[in-house]
Amino acid sequence: MNKEQKIQIVSSLTSCLTESKNIYFTEISGLDAEQTSKLRRMCFDKGVSISVVKNTLLKKAMDACEKDFSSLEELLKGNTTLMISDISNAPAKVIKSFLDKEQIEKTNKKVTLKGGHIEESIYVGHEQLEILVSLKSKEELIGDVITLLQSPVKNILSSLESAKQNISSLLTSLEQNPKVNSEKESKEEIKTDSAEEVSNSVDNEENIEKNDTEEKSSVE
Repeated sequence: MNKEQKIQIVSSLTSCLTESKNIYFTEISGLDAEQTSKLRRMCFDKGVSISVVKNTLLKKAMDACEKDFSSLEELLKGNTTLMISDISNAPAKVIKSFLDKEQIEKTNKKVTLKGGHIEESIYVGHEQLEILVSLKSKEELIGDVITLLQSPVKNILSSLESAKQNISSLLTSLEQNPKVNSEKESKEEIKTDSAEEVSNSVDNEENIEKNDTEEKSSVE
């Protein structure tokens, strides 16, 4: 690799570090061709770019970058592979999934998280992997907030829909049970007849009293 090629690589790395929000520093070694292919395929499926870089060139790019990578310079030892994604936890999920499927930790092969610069925060050490896996991106957090805001509205709509169904069921039940309706009508008719009988009885008594009064007046 000549000097011009090195300059181009450093320039490209500097731009990548500047523009990327989520940068993972990993160490990947000892994988066979099939395992390497699987890892790259998993990265591609999750929208994660993966590239092996030389520590000396990466150090120059980190120094030239506007971001502060000083706390990550100690990670530039051994093999270094960058994993970059727009989604903060995507590379962490890829690493964890690959380790679980391939059982890499039980062999002399290595897929290790050295550290990362994620959403302007610094993480150092493989023990941070679980934390990064559970880390939510800004998009996911916004989605959670929207869901919380929509929950009361959904509850109200659900209650209204339930009430509507209850009323509909009641009307359907009444339509399908004419016996109930006829019994109600019969009761109403009985009440009406009773009221008329009471009214007629009162009228008769009033007429009798009136006649008695007229007869007394005539005798006098």
